[in-house]
Amino acid sequence: MDMAPASVYFNPRSVEEIFKDFSGRRAGLVRALTSDVDDFCRLCDPDKENLCLYGLPNGSWEVSPPAEEVPPELPEPALGINFARDGMQRRDWLTLVAVHSDSWLISVAFFYGARLNGNDRKRLFSMMSDLPSVLEAFADRKHGRDRSGVDSSGKSRHSSKRGKDGHAKSFRAAAPAAKEYDEDDDEEDEEEHTETFCGSCGGLYNASEFWIGCDICERWFHGKCVRITPAKADHIKHYKCPDCSSKKMRQ
Repeated sequence: MDMAPASVYFNPRSVEEIFKDFSGRRAGLVRALTSDVDDFCRLCDPDKENLCLYGLPNGSWEVSPPAEEVPPELPEPALGINFARDGMQRRDWLTLVAVHSDSWLISVAFFYGARLNGNDRKRLFSMMSDLPSVLEAFADRKHGRDRSGVDSSGKSRHSSKRGKDGHAKSFRAAAPAAKEYDEDDDEEDEEEHTETFCGSCGGLYNASEFWIGCDICERWFHGKCVRITPAKADHIKHYKCPDCSSKKMRQ
């Protein structure tokens, strides 16, 4: 698969920028250990030199040697994960990689957040903790659950759509008794969101969480990422995501 180089580097400074970087890297790591796991295992060749698993800010991932610079620009992931690939049960090895990946994500976020004040660091850690860890996402996927932000089924069960009155509407395809939508709308939403990424954290659309679409840029977001609940969405006639709202303020 095509992957961006691990050397891609920028310097987020605010809590929101650091969290966006964290979310993108986390999404890439979750994808490597779940939907792309066969590709990941293949690339971790024990006959190669020390390899690391990198999550990248754009939601992709890469297996590559560590940075040559000393000290590196960013904290490094666990070194030599490829050497243990064939010496352990596959699930145990992937679990170990997931734990090291969580540790690396936190170290990168707090490397960027070192200049934040105490309250902002607490807020950043709270936002990070609201997302399932890489280990939790990996374990849930293996047990047929999906709390990862990376969709395993590609089917829409909980979303936000525009009703005929122009307001945002939410619905659940998993609750027939409380069905409040047309079958045509359900099929249309399934097709629309099969490959939809959250504009904030980079996670793929999944069936377990509320999503809302921006009327300006037409991107979709986890409700929790933009702090919109289903009840609040019912009272929004035209939703603007944070990026579009800030762009209008700057004009």
